[in-house]
Amino acid sequence: MAQWRKKKGLRKRRGAASQTRSSDSEDGEFEIQAEDDTRARKLRPGRPLPAFPTSECTSDVEPDTREMVRAQNKKKKKSGGFQSMGLSYPVFKGIMKKGYKVPTPIQRKTIPVILDGKDVVAMARTGSGKTACFLLPMFERLKTRSAQTGARALILSPTRELALQTMKFTKELGKFTGLKTALILGGDKMEDQFAALHENPDIIIATPGRLVHVVVEMNLKLQSVEYVVFDEADRLFEMGFAEQLQEIIARLPGAHQTVLFSATLPKLLVEFARAGLTEPVLIRLDVDAKLNEQLKTSFFLVREDTKAAVLLYLLRNVVRPQDQTVVFVATKHHAEYLTELLTTQRVSCAHIYSALDQTARKINLARFALGKCSALIVTDLAARGLDIPLLDNVINYSFPAKGKLFLHRVGRVARAGRSGTAYSLVAPDEVPYLLDLHLFLGRALNLARPHEEPSGSVGVDGVLGRVPQSVVDEEDGGLQSTLEQSLELRGLGRVADNAQQQYVCSRPAPSPESIKRAKELDLAGLGLHPLFSSRFQEDELQRLRLVDSIRNYRARATIFEINASSRDLSSQVMRAKRQKDRKAIARFQQGRQEGPVGPAPSRPALQEEQPEEAAEEGGENVEDVFTEVLGRKRQQPGPNRRAKRRREEAQQRDQEFYVPYRPKDFDSERGLSVGGDGGTFEQQVTGAVLDLMGDEAQNLTRGRQQLKWDRKKKRFVGQSGQDDKKKIKTESGRYISSSYKRDLYQKWKQKQKIDDRDSEEEGASDRRGPERRGGKRGRGQAGASQPRTPGTPAGRVRSELKTKQQILKQRRRTQKLRFLQRGGLKQLSARNRRRVQELRQGAFGRGAPSKKGKMRKRM
Repeated sequence: MAQWRKKKGLRKRRGAASQTRSSDSEDGEFEIQAEDDTRARKLRPGRPLPAFPTSECTSDVEPDTREMVRAQNKKKKKSGGFQSMGLSYPVFKGIMKKGYKVPTPIQRKTIPVILDGKDVVAMARTGSGKTACFLLPMFERLKTRSAQTGARALILSPTRELALQTMKFTKELGKFTGLKTALILGGDKMEDQFAALHENPDIIIATPGRLVHVVVEMNLKLQSVEYVVFDEADRLFEMGFAEQLQEIIARLPGAHQTVLFSATLPKLLVEFARAGLTEPVLIRLDVDAKLNEQLKTSFFLVREDTKAAVLLYLLRNVVRPQDQTVVFVATKHHAEYLTELLTTQRVSCAHIYSALDQTARKINLARFALGKCSALIVTDLAARGLDIPLLDNVINYSFPAKGKLFLHRVGRVARAGRSGTAYSLVAPDEVPYLLDLHLFLGRALNLARPHEEPSGSVGVDGVLGRVPQSVVDEEDGGLQSTLEQSLELRGLGRVADNAQQQYVCSRPAPSPESIKRAKELDLAGLGLHPLFSSRFQEDELQRLRLVDSIRNYRARATIFEINASSRDLSSQVMRAKRQKDRKAIARFQQGRQEGPVGPAPSRPALQEEQPEEAAEEGGENVEDVFTEVLGRKRQQPGPNRRAKRRREEAQQRDQEFYVPYRPKDFDSERGLSVGGDGGTFEQQVTGAVLDLMGDEAQNLTRGRQQLKWDRKKKRFVGQSGQDDKKKIKTESGRYISSSYKRDLYQKWKQKQKIDDRDSEEEGASDRRGPERRGGKRGRGQAGASQPRTPGTPAGRVRSELKTKQQILKQRRRTQKLRFLQRGGLKQLSARNRRRVQELRQGAFGRGAPSKKGKMRKRM
């Protein structure tokens, strides 16, 4: 063993003396050496260890050590883990530090494809680890910190909370890479974001609106970005960020890699054509099973005005006291109203919506994540991407209008193998959306039976049932007394009711098929939900059945027979009418009793055909008995007989060779579509417009002109497509809002006394021209954010070595920043106040009364 160690030490010293390792090869050597150490324990001491060929070869071409390391790791490691992906040691160490052992299916599929440099569009259900799918290849591509290159990776998120969460994961997974990250969010100070971009970060995590604002203010070109991620891509492209995304993509270089991730992505990539994809690879997992197997769903049919009472009952009695719950509402007014209402009922809760201050949003989310409050009331802002640990329940106070929004809402629970429950309060006008959801999921809607005995299983999965009226009355009575005592709550309630009316008018309409099916549902005969029926005794259930029977009572007498005796003409006419149509009435009642509770579109046609066949059989029997039958019409081949024969042929068709006019996954893809409510074919048809008149350039532009009322001229004036007064034209040729350019960056530079040549983002000063010269001479204008191609002449390039003045200036700046961060101003002002008091009480303060005893004690 000692001899083997001596050989190993000699080989190490010889390799160190022969060449100087680069940073990449150092990482690779560290990983290979660690592997060799583990293998050496298994081998005998005298056996030589396998090693890579050194760079002492006679060839002029230097081998790529990093690729050799990846190839060797892929060969030696066991397939199925992170080791088989050929990751470098700092990235792999961050994975182990985070606690990830085995990659999820979406990680196993996407990470090798992204490492190969291809554009990827990936879809997997919520909680499957999509964030690590684009972070790990990004770390592997960027390798190490580069202070002179500029931002090399850009991650776009639809919401601020999701961007903050991505920032947290980036710091945890990239802990050992040394990469610098900048966070650009709306609601934060732009001065801090200017300072963060001046430090040349490697990764920018941003929301689209604020990123465009900062980029336009700084006149920044993102030419060094080589890796772009659209997180929750479908939400980004449907939020109305078209101008911002086009402006960002226009500033990116041509040869960058684009990655799109979401839990709900359509099959057609035409909807993401604006993202600039080149030969993308589509990876879609969990298309059929969109919901997690560990997730339990329950649907309660309640009236709109009793939802608050049912919500309070669920939070008090159904949800366990130690569990945390997220409640999704329609508008911010609902969030404020329910927060105040639940607080008066001693339920600790917080709320988040988009118009809330950014600091308050961070505080409320941190309170909920740390367990300070048990309920978080949010709008659909928090429906996407948020990973709240130890979250067990989701309540849909307002049922979502789109199926994929339901997926994102309930995806906050049952993540990473944990179980969870989703409760949904469904109003009668929201039943069509519930049917649309089950069409989108490909599931059957289970209805609670009206007279079912209490079952032992609490909360059967996916059942729609009613809430007992006694529960509603008990909770609603307490809420009404609270509302009577509080004037503020009544005002918030009125505002929430008005907001509900506006929301109902603005939400997308359900499909016509679901509206038709909802009308066929017998909601009056719906039974109690199993979650409630198992909690009540038999006497309570009998009382509820009696109330239901009284409610469902229908009198046989018509309106003509009310307060009429048997001798009246109206009652005699109705008796004769009922006697004449007794067969049809009996047939209808029999079909109503035998028919299913749920909608069955094909059943009425079969029920109509059966009486005709029975009549035909009856006619044949009559002909067998009698020799001649008078008054019977001969059956002629008419249109009804042809339609009947067509229906029979349609039922006998071969399903193997039958091609339907709609694909099998039509409902699912319609729910996943980005552009609107209709299916993909309908969207393409509406987008295809054939204009036969505009065949010249002038005629084409003439159609775009619009008339606008001019207040000064008191007449309609023609306007081109863009309003030049309110929009500015950027370098990419696109028009954006003029509010993006307010010279905040120039004011910040003057305040910080930063010259154009002193800033590390010198691409902006190079584009402005040579008229803005700073006080320091002898430096080039080539910015660090613009990489120079090898073929172009160098010219006057800025030196990478810092002068003495630059080093001193940077030290003073860091000392000042550290002094301010530690609260130095407060300490300095407190020290000055103490000094003034001492001077007043001493010899110089002659006018002030002297307190010698206290002064002596203090000294």
